[in-house]
Amino acid sequence: MSRDPNITKILMVCLGNICRSPLAEGILKSKLPDTGFLVDSAGTGNYHVGDTPDPRSIKIAKKYGLDITTQRGRQFSVADFDNFDYIYVMDSSNFENVVKLARNANDIAKVHYILNEIYPNQNHSVPDPYTGGIQGFDNTFKMLDEACLNLSQKLLK
Repeated sequence: MSRDPNITKILMVCLGNICRSPLAEGILKSKLPDTGFLVDSAGTGNYHVGDTPDPRSIKIAKKYGLDITTQRGRQFSVADFDNFDYIYVMDSSNFENVVKLARNANDIAKVHYILNEIYPNQNHSVPDPYTGGIQGFDNTFKMLDEACLNLSQKLLK
């Protein structure tokens, strides 16, 4: 991925890249113009590389008018620090795993908790809905929707 200074690149990161980060990617994309921004997602683990998002994430996204079926899981890599301007993590474990790969302070400065867009500097986690039912995915969507709304407004200024 080449660095285009005219495009702001945002990466959403969770553990497996099938539940939270695909939702965050789809939600943020829906709130930004098609030009000037690139939004992607990745997982800190390699469990679901090449997989579509969890069927429950797809179902909840569809409920709110978003199609995330073309997304495919991939693992976060050191190159993502070069390729993205902002890296948003879903929880403290994701934060620690991403920061462990950082090469310098500039890399670390790109890493943020997504819910800090709602609760500044509180480093709250987006609960992982994977082991629960559909309601957990709905709750996750609503949290991410609010955070992505705030983030999109900040990015568009």
